[in-house]
Amino acid sequence: MGSPTVIGAHRPLEAVDVQVSGPAALTAPALAHLRSLGAGAPETPAARTGPARFTATGGGLGEVTAYTAWADVLPEADANDEATVQAATGMMHVHGRRDGAPRGLAVDYAATCASVLTVQGLLAALLGRARGGGGATDFATGADRAALLTVSQYAAAANAPEAEAVTPAPGGPPFTAACGTRFELEALEPAPWARFWRALGAPEEAIRAGWPPFQFRYATACAPLPEELHRTARAVPWRLIREAAASSGAEVCALHTLAGRAAEAAPDAAPWTLATFPEAGTPPLTAGALSTGPLSFSPLSAGALPLSGLTVLEAGRRIQAPLAAHLLGLLGADVVRIEPPGGDPLRGMPPCAAGVSARWLALNRGKRAVEVDIKSPVGQAELRELAAGADVFLHNWAPGKAERFGLGAGHLAPVNPRLVYAYTSGWAGRLPDAPMGTDFMVQARTAVGEAARPADEPPAPSLMTLIDVLGGLVGAEAVLAGLLLRERSGRGVRVESSLLGAAETLTASAVRRAAAGQDPRRPAGFRRPLATADGWLAPADDSSRTAHAESARLRELPSDQAVAALRAQGGSATAVTTDLGALPEDPRLRGALTRDSHGSLVVPSPWRFA
Repeated sequence: MGSPTVIGAHRPLEAVDVQVSGPAALTAPALAHLRSLGAGAPETPAARTGPARFTATGGGLGEVTAYTAWADVLPEADANDEATVQAATGMMHVHGRRDGAPRGLAVDYAATCASVLTVQGLLAALLGRARGGGGATDFATGADRAALLTVSQYAAAANAPEAEAVTPAPGGPPFTAACGTRFELEALEPAPWARFWRALGAPEEAIRAGWPPFQFRYATACAPLPEELHRTARAVPWRLIREAAASSGAEVCALHTLAGRAAEAAPDAAPWTLATFPEAGTPPLTAGALSTGPLSFSPLSAGALPLSGLTVLEAGRRIQAPLAAHLLGLLGADVVRIEPPGGDPLRGMPPCAAGVSARWLALNRGKRAVEVDIKSPVGQAELRELAAGADVFLHNWAPGKAERFGLGAGHLAPVNPRLVYAYTSGWAGRLPDAPMGTDFMVQARTAVGEAARPADEPPAPSLMTLIDVLGGLVGAEAVLAGLLLRERSGRGVRVESSLLGAAETLTASAVRRAAAGQDPRRPAGFRRPLATADGWLAPADDSSRTAHAESARLRELPSDQAVAALRAQGGSATAVTTDLGALPEDPRLRGALTRDSHGSLVVPSPWRFA
């Protein structure tokens, strides 16, 4: 394998051409990201059905081909579009927990995640080639694999031997003010929560009873709050609600509209930024340098995963950064978690498997851990020493925290000029008046709450952690782009991704419709499953009209018979998964789910490399 022909590249896919074919839902987000990374990707007519194919060539990196299908684990009959993938994998069930019945997301969430995984796979395979190994030249992924990854925490919890800390039941934000303003509330600690509601005059018993389900809504995708809290909010003007939030330490955010986002969003903005360090850590690339010269860095052996031999330091909490690092680990990297003294407190978050949180394992399985007190000078020096021997340093600390502790990119670049310094943020500094950068607040501010619901339902952010998970995927994509740019430029790279960028990726098509003066929301009843005698049936999007016309008859049949009846009429449908605890035995998954050494559920890798 020779070195890339582009010397000192400014973008990781400079001089790389990508030929693309397949359905727009599976190709459009990937195409936008590939072009932002410098690839030449001509427009081609989108196919209505079938898998997508991406072939990358040029830049001295050889040829890599990706195959992205709706179904790579599930049977094609049960997963042939966004609706059926959401139904079969349990995504409709998780998103519908707030409503007490399965609901389909009106955005193409599984397809968008699959697109990002496709770009990740292409970057990883090209990186493997650039590092001098033969590496994989073909790989496959699927929207069903992406969907299983997005529900992996919920599935792991449902299959743990312990019960949830709070009993899941329908209900949750957003709240509505007296003037009709619908808003999200965020409080990370019980004290601001209590102060906020006391300022509004809520009953003390409702305040106390509401905190546990509100706190655990990130884990359970529902929040059965006392009705007294909703009633309290409806009696108070929006102005006073904002004042109560400001004085209590809580934060509120009115649900924004897609039309408003169309007016303020930068068109086709990339979800991340990449910048090489000002000073080169090594000489620029020369012919043969990657395989024989001083830049021969952790060369790959035949058959190794693309990131084998690379070390990732991860200082992340909750979902975004830990998931990004988890994906890098699945691609072969050695991931070392930086945890506070005493370890990550989320290790004990119920439900547990063999004493370890099932949810925590879903994001952190296989990582090594080092306890470092980053607030102390000794701990900061220890982390700088670790960074000196790493390839990637990844964190999602609050804005300014890294610089305050002397651990920003400018501090670590002199320690390791070849480091890829990755920050997975909330807002990337692009919305100075933005609220706290957490999943549901980002959904509210970026109109995900409107895009995710069909036109006959009031806007409401999903209580499934859509943006934290997609933000983790986008963060891993950014790191892989940074690693490839490092190999092609000879310099370390600073990358930043954000939850804002993830939300913009997810709502791009809806915002474009709004900008064109079209209705940005999907029609009434879109992706709403139909009841059967023993469960629910989800028709494919193009079979929805036929299925609804037959809904009275289908309601009298068991789900398997209802699916068969619709298919006999030339339609397409699948049964909706409504019990994540039964997912491992679902015959459609054909044993794809396994268990780790703790007995916790493991979803399949997002990719199959050949």
